[in-house]
Amino acid sequence: MRNRYPGPCRTCGGEVAAEAGVVIKEDGRWRTYCSDHEPRPAPPPRGDHLGWHTVGLAGYDCETSSNDPREAFLVSAALVDSAGGARTWLVDPGDREIPADAVAIHGITTERARAEGVPAEDALEEIAGALVDHLLADRGLVIFNAPFDLGVLDNELRRRDMKSLTDRLGTAPRPIIDPLVIDRGIDPYRRGPRNLGAMCAYYGVDLTDAHTAVADAAACLALAQEIAARHPDLAGLALPALHERQVEWAAGYARSRQEWLDRRRPGHGRVIDGTWPAAVAV
Repeated sequence: MRNRYPGPCRTCGGEVAAEAGVVIKEDGRWRTYCSDHEPRPAPPPRGDHLGWHTVGLAGYDCETSSNDPREAFLVSAALVDSAGGARTWLVDPGDREIPADAVAIHGITTERARAEGVPAEDALEEIAGALVDHLLADRGLVIFNAPFDLGVLDNELRRRDMKSLTDRLGTAPRPIIDPLVIDRGIDPYRRGPRNLGAMCAYYGVDLTDAHTAVADAAACLALAQEIAARHPDLAGLALPALHERQVEWAAGYARSRQEWLDRRRPGHGRVIDGTWPAAVAV
């Protein structure tokens, strides 16, 4: 994060004016660096420990019509498991049009989705059923930024008067694993973007054909496994405990972000929602 106060650079000793460099927490202390000597962060080394990352997981991702989960509809989806299996869906939008800006991201046109896609209700039922079956077996389901992907699916189900994910799952917590929430929780002060591509680059995960559901689902799954392989204490958590820890981390991140916005941009009118994973009963 930016240095709020002036101080000497830890590397070169030069004076760093307020807001001109960064501060990084090292060994329990905040260190100031100038912009020329900011350390490049690196994840801890991989270990050979066992944990939830070494058992049967699955990764889920979807491509949509919008980045607003309240309005978006599903265009495609994929469920990839750690044994190498994959299920994919292309959804017929019916009389809805996939906007051009969404097509520019994932490349799926309205014409193609109508010609090749499964009717929306059939696809939604299959997707919801596959996710629920996996979760009810108490197996970890990896979803990057879970509130978005689960929110889109749940809103689609509700629009069509189909059973929501919460109705299908009941009230017991289910083992959702969200690499974004986990990474923010275990490494909150690392600078830089935390989108899927940036995090895959940081943790050394290959991401090819980005913004296709099957590639993003596979990368998300590998990313969760890689994070746990580098953090034995995290990997040693039971899945229910990991789920609850993520609830806490998401709420804490939202509070911190809200405080930052309120301080830096008074009157912005934005509310940061820290509910996680949003669509699934917790």
